[in-house]
Amino acid sequence: MTEKLKSAPVAYQNDLFLDSPDGRILRILAEYQEPLARFRREQIQDTVVFFGSARFQGRKDAAKTLSTVENNRDSVSSAKLMEDLKAAQAGLDMARYYEDARRLAYMLTKWSIEIPARRRRFVVTTGGGPGIMEAANLGAHEAGGKTIGLNIQLPFEQHPNPYVTPSLNFQFHYFFMRKFWFAYLAKGLVIFPGGFGTMDELFEILTLAQTDKLAKKILVIIYGSEYWNRIINFQAFVDAGAVSPQDLDLFKIVDSPDEAFEYLRDGLTKYHLGGVPRKVGEVLPEIAKTRP
Repeated sequence: MTEKLKSAPVAYQNDLFLDSPDGRILRILAEYQEPLARFRREQIQDTVVFFGSARFQGRKDAAKTLSTVENNRDSVSSAKLMEDLKAAQAGLDMARYYEDARRLAYMLTKWSIEIPARRRRFVVTTGGGPGIMEAANLGAHEAGGKTIGLNIQLPFEQHPNPYVTPSLNFQFHYFFMRKFWFAYLAKGLVIFPGGFGTMDELFEILTLAQTDKLAKKILVIIYGSEYWNRIINFQAFVDAGAVSPQDLDLFKIVDSPDEAFEYLRDGLTKYHLGGVPRKVGEVLPEIAKTRP
């Protein structure tokens, strides 16, 4: 007697299909639609994105790392000791950027949560991991605001830092979908010292702005002239005729949280809040348009 055939799973519950090459388009759409649904539910209107190295520590942790290396000097070779000391000292030197990112995110969030709007404006957003990302999420968290982490699956583990708002903690598989969400809601971009990934994000946004592919004004801040002037010679692009002189106006280089905050506050007010309200509690024009 022939056994009764079991019902097949419906397509959207068929893990074998969803995880296959044929299901890729659905996975891509899911990384668009699921974040969109959450952003709507959390009433996120726009963001300010912080990029920077995942390797930098806060000043306290960096000093502890240096102290640990110095205390272990008798247990390693002299060559290894010199290498470890150099790395630990560099970590302590770069810790100031962690502290500055934390401070700037705090100032920006304190200001943004006082904007009279039904939806949340200029929410601090990062890649959700350690280093500068953690610093910015921490600063926003300390200011009492929500803060977003757009994490990514990597060959090496990268756990979300504990300061990301749980309901705004995302995990992506596709880099291009993660990049989409960095750019789509952003009204500001703050680039702290970092490596290949940081430079990738910087130049992608600058290219979109340069080629008029952005439907909005994104303020781009490059933080830390001492670092970036050693890494990139922006004037050389102009001197070689590779970019126009006015392309250097697409970003501003700053060296303090106060300078960065003033530039963001003034620019965000000018381009995205319709100017300064005449009196306390007055609804700004752009915000009024978003109300039902």
